Amino acid sequence: MTGEPFQLTLPQRRTTSVVFASPHSGRGYPEGFLRRSVLNRREIRSSEDAFVDELFAAAPRFGAPLLAATFPRAYVDLNRSSDELDPALIEGVAKGAINPRVASGLGVIPRVVANGRAIYRGKLPRAEAEERLKKVWQPYHRRLAELLGESHAMFGEAILIDCHSMPHEAIEAISRGRAGPDIVLGDRFGASADGRITDRIEAAFAGAGLKVVRNAPFAGAFTAQHYGRPSRNQHVVQVEIDRSLYMDESRLRPNGGFAELQKLLSGVIAEIASIGRKRQPLAAE
Repeated sequence: MTGEPFQLTLPQRRTTSVVFASPHSGRGYPEGFLRRSVLNRREIRSSEDAFVDELFAAAPRFGAPLLAATFPRAYVDLNRSSDELDPALIEGVAKGAINPRVASGLGVIPRVVANGRAIYRGKLPRAEAEERLKKVWQPYHRRLAELLGESHAMFGEAILIDCHSMPHEAIEAISRGRAGPDIVLGDRFGASADGRITDRIEAAFAGAGLKVVRNAPFAGAFTAQHYGRPSRNQHVVQVEIDRSLYMDESRLRPNGGFAELQKLLSGVIAEIASIGRKRQPLAAE
């Protein structure tokens, strides 16, 4: 395996406690991985949050770092715990307590992509899974933890915006014929971020004319659960964007709305960055 596990774009000067991260937009597929898969190059990209890193590329202009994965979710899922290993996929992994994500094939080394399509014919050696975690998962999370620690040291708090996209069909499934949301914010029902911060993030998206809901159907996974510590002034809000707003999902290409949404999000990013700029501690508010 070659290549860096992430791309970090830093601002000229950090002026906000906010950090943006895109863990699922990586599109560097190792050739050995592609040869082993039973899927073609388009099918294997179906679980990718394609172009999300580009949608949030303006973050450093507003004083916030942007951390983006370079390897794809189908290779290593950075929004899973490193111990969410799938015994149905990885040799030598004992069955443990039932974990719905692992059971559905969506552990840290995924067994399937979108719509439950299997990635491999057989199992993977345990050593290969551990190598992926060592070379991709660990460096990404080590750097993310450092960025949050730096924000805390500089501003007395850290706010992580974990950036994702969602298939339009997932929205249709919950909207029942009505107009569905453009944005789903996940704060684990208040467990990963102070509600006042989530309120301001929601207001930033809504002020740009986007329809926003919270925690349904996506409340936040490992990243929100692991890093969200509101009592310690460390907050995580997961952002899911309807893919149909900016891309042709079947062809995995930006659509005619991409540039418009990217411009719109630039204003949203500016608003969110301002949340972490020269704020008084929440306890004093």
